[in-house]
Amino acid sequence: MTIGRLSEITGVPASAIRYWERHGLLPQPERVGGQRRYPPEAAERITVLRTCQQAGLTLVEIGEFQREQPHREAMIRAKIGEIEQRRVDLDHAHQLLTHALRCGEEDIVRCPKFREQMAAWETADPAP
Repeated sequence: MTIGRLSEITGVPASAIRYWERHGLLPQPERVGGQRRYPPEAAERITVLRTCQQAGLTLVEIGEFQREQPHREAMIRAKIGEIEQRRVDLDHAHQLLTHALRCGEEDIVRCPKFREQMAAWETADPAP
């Protein structure tokens, strides 16, 4: 199929497809009369690439993700650590905002309960 058809099927702009090819995230397609021709499995690979991006992987990490097991394992472990830290950060943000909605203090930073919570966050063990 042409790049236009692949773009239409996947909802990914042709420019992104060409970019992924240049960076080795998609295999170079066969060319017929100078035009790229993609096999049906190219759409599946694009779906995987988009899913990886939505999961928060950078293009470099996606490249590592596509390598053989020993190479991708370190990247995956590091990414899991980042995600766990983001979860902790989001939990703290949720607690702060929930407290701020109920807090009667003029200045939230002076609120004793808020200050206690901030101190607890600073002394808490980092995410596993």
